[in-house]
Amino acid sequence: MSEPRSLPVSRRNLLAAGAATVAASVTPAAARSAQPDRPNLNAGGQAMARVSLQVNGQAHSVDLDTRTTLLDALREYLKLTGTKKGCDHGQCGACTVMIDGRRINSCLTLAVMNEGRRITTIEGLGTPEAMHPMQAAFVKHDGYQCGYCTPGQICSAVAMLDEVKAGVPSHVTADLLAAPDLTPAELRERMSGNICRCAAYSNIVDAITEVAGGTG
Repeated sequence: MSEPRSLPVSRRNLLAAGAATVAASVTPAAARSAQPDRPNLNAGGQAMARVSLQVNGQAHSVDLDTRTTLLDALREYLKLTGTKKGCDHGQCGACTVMIDGRRINSCLTLAVMNEGRRITTIEGLGTPEAMHPMQAAFVKHDGYQCGYCTPGQICSAVAMLDEVKAGVPSHVTADLLAAPDLTPAELRERMSGNICRCAAYSNIVDAITEVAGGTG
């Protein structure tokens, strides 16, 4: 009867056998706890998240694809359609809202990035029965024609005046050490990120100037 042959044991085989032994001894529950948290995926394989948003003084909790922009969350999920989708590239300003008092293009920020922040849309500024002074000035001076850009224009103008009051200069501010003087040139520069396709710019300038305390 022949002697059994000795099988060579390589370093790789030894490590593999040891790993297999350890894996077999781990319980399913322990194995699951050892794995990193996996994202919640929808039927299409997209990562989902429960997002809590503070919009116009109200709390909202929605399940969103993590790639959802704030603009789409407002319009498609919260049904706040006053905020308009224009170029969807941050170039026209139609989607401007205020976040913690600062104006921002909502098409360029993700909803998940704005949890816990104070978001104000055109619906949160006033109502037809109790308009914000800027809304009333736009009506008085006919600062719109088709009205598509108007929500973004008004949100931007309200936040812009707060910037001026805080002493924030613009590219055309002559004296960086003095309080900004809201001249037509200064105002146009500060509102240059909001485009009006109907070219109601002169009326928009008049409306903002009146709210700012001028003679528009």
